[in-house]
Amino acid sequence: VSALLRQGGVREAAVVAREDAPGHTRLVAYVVAHGVDGLAVAALRSRLKEELPDHMVPAAFVVLPALPVTPSGKLDRAALPAPEWTRPDEEGPAVAPRDSVEETLAGIWCGVLKLDGVGVHDNFFALGGDSILSIQVISRAAQAGIRITPKQVFQYPTVAELAAVADTAAAVQAEQGEVAGPVPPTPVQRWFFEQEMPEPHHWNQALLLEVLRPVDPALLERAVGGLLRHHDALRLRFRREGGEWRAECAAWDGAVPFEQVDQSATPPAERAAEVEHVAARAQASLALERGPLLRAVYFGRGEDAGRLLLAVHHLAVDGVSWGVLVEDLERACAQLGRGGPVRFPAKTTSFRRWAERLAEHAATPAAEAELDHWRAASLARAAPLPTDGPGGPNTEADARTVAVSLTEEETHALVHEVPAAYRVQVADVLLAALARTVAGWTGERVVRVELEGHGREPLFDDVDLSRTVGWFTSVFPVALDAGDHPSPGEALKAVRDQLRAVPGKGIGYGLLRYLGRDGARAALAAGPSPEISFNYLGQLDSLLPGAALFRPADEPIGAAHAPSAPRRYLLEVNASVTGGRLQAAWTYSERLHRLDTAEALAARWLAALREMVEHCRTPAASGYTPADFPEAGLDQEELDDLVAEFAALNG
Repeated sequence: VSALLRQGGVREAAVVAREDAPGHTRLVAYVVAHGVDGLAVAALRSRLKEELPDHMVPAAFVVLPALPVTPSGKLDRAALPAPEWTRPDEEGPAVAPRDSVEETLAGIWCGVLKLDGVGVHDNFFALGGDSILSIQVISRAAQAGIRITPKQVFQYPTVAELAAVADTAAAVQAEQGEVAGPVPPTPVQRWFFEQEMPEPHHWNQALLLEVLRPVDPALLERAVGGLLRHHDALRLRFRREGGEWRAECAAWDGAVPFEQVDQSATPPAERAAEVEHVAARAQASLALERGPLLRAVYFGRGEDAGRLLLAVHHLAVDGVSWGVLVEDLERACAQLGRGGPVRFPAKTTSFRRWAERLAEHAATPAAEAELDHWRAASLARAAPLPTDGPGGPNTEADARTVAVSLTEEETHALVHEVPAAYRVQVADVLLAALARTVAGWTGERVVRVELEGHGREPLFDDVDLSRTVGWFTSVFPVALDAGDHPSPGEALKAVRDQLRAVPGKGIGYGLLRYLGRDGARAALAAGPSPEISFNYLGQLDSLLPGAALFRPADEPIGAAHAPSAPRRYLLEVNASVTGGRLQAAWTYSERLHRLDTAEALAARWLAALREMVEHCRTPAASGYTPADFPEAGLDQEELDDLVAEFAALNG
């Protein structure tokens, strides 16, 4: 309230926590203006964002001629009108876009979030958005001629606010020609080579696409060639010199690693087996030193829907990159089909330039200021995971996977309802359930996990990675204290607060561990390696474009990793929203764990996750912790006292 009263034009103010829909409690500001000119709510909200943490900024503002009071002179809370909530569901009508920029951004949000409509005051993250999807928003906005930055999406998370600041950031100057020459290895690439794999050429990401209508293979080959020419990271080469791996981007030589397999005469019942056999061979054939790092195989089936395999070495691609590649492949095929040349949207910052900037940034005081945090995270101790298998080496040959999933209804609640309850992200909920599960298994409250982030963090104002292909992943350790929290809400808040304490979304760990000064590298290398990895890949349904010519196929395509490759972790948990459902794969070694052990762990995690989702949908799902107000310097008791005082002051 005091922050509101400090703003010019505000004569009176009150802030209340309203629950106008079950399970959704949000702050609402009621303000009375000085004079008759009224208040510019967008400007008021913007000024509050400069003074207050995001979670203290009211979700809605209502301008009144006067605050209602009771006969005793206190604020009459019952007489305060409900705000016009702008969520596109049961909470109330949305405010429609009012100009062309808002209309374009609202359309982009609908496409990315898979919603039928959004209002101009809807919060992107409350609607289920996350940092990965924000990259899609930036890319699609740029193609529509609207320039926004990652920082702006987080600072101005509504259509109205974002439209007001669009095109105010300095334009990023990216190399538009072919990029070739030496490229400094990035932290995650150094992490990969640190594994000392016997067959480092076979560690890929691959995607099998259903080709929805007959297509000329020559056209597909030209389209793949367009990808290789435009996206420089696909032409990376790696060679070992004196015990150290070096990278360079090869010049485009016109060669397209494209193979055609005619399955038109193959019996339908035998086609999948042939696809798997050919795909496995293609996946094992990539070459780090001479290339290629990409292979494409088209399985033609006459009038039936064919298949297109794209296998790319992980050193050159990540999950966000696949959205760019498939979108560009669709675009190239459409352009060639009309008889025109292949023209892609303008390049964003090159992978080489990003690698150079990371190397420069690693030695800065800002990066080195995180060393104490990462040293503590690296040296944190946790109980070793119990094993019950026959024993032996932990390699990909013995890796097995247990898959579990939520229902579509549960997934919708997780993505679109849960984030507002405790101001959390989907990954926070998944990790809180993981911490509870593993702590219950080991009997120890501290759980060490290696997390993966998308790594495209806005470190530099003159860098735009929204359409850049490459491997940007950040890998970093966290020590989660599962604590003694019988309530799912308290457990979720505890893990959420610990994750918020991670600086820069984890990107600084790799900078210091692999690019930092000798002392920093040695300090971070001394800690024990976590035995569990976790990666939430986001809403993959939104990363891949709508089906026009291609859509994902689910037939087997062989091993993405060489059977001889050592596994760094005992358990790997990879989750994503695919086909409208949260799906998680628990990968383990059958030499180290029995199938029933892995199944029991996955089932317990799913049960813990469901419990948290159900809890977050109840009116009891609310409450603040000191992490909600990081600049206030409060402990939990002081915060509870302030909340109680705040409630008393407001009636």
